[in-house]
Amino acid sequence: MGDLPASVLFTCDHNAVRSPMAEGIAKLYYGHSFYIQSAGVKNDLEIDGFCIAVCQEMDVELSRHRSRSFDEMQDWGDDLGGFELIVALSPASQRKALELTRYYHLDVEYWPIMDPTGLGETREAKLARYRQSRDQIIDRMVDRFGPPTSQGTA
Repeated sequence: MGDLPASVLFTCDHNAVRSPMAEGIAKLYYGHSFYIQSAGVKNDLEIDGFCIAVCQEMDVELSRHRSRSFDEMQDWGDDLGGFELIVALSPASQRKALELTRYYHLDVEYWPIMDPTGLGETREAKLARYRQSRDQIIDRMVDRFGPPTSQGTA
């Protein structure tokens, strides 16, 4: 298990599926062990309903999540340079995070998490894809940060 960072920013393309899942699961698993946020390269989509549903299955409440971009984070007073680690869950967000390393000292890790949007024909098939992405995030998270420290106390 790696040392826990003081703060982590999970990123993806729209902050509507992968990074909110990662933020919610990390808060469930690690509580207040470190500061956790998420952002997208763009903010042009609302939180995804299938994302909410598969996280609800594990008591992660995402229905109140408001999508935000890197730029909005800075507008809202979250200093991107204050994050110890950025975990990029998509290639575009990895590029954006690496751009930031020109200005800030940041560690960037890339976790290639499948984008489940648009996959599957039926509701059940779609949910299965979203569960797959959720479970990929969980596997990477536990590998990186260790077993959950506060399961169920988020």
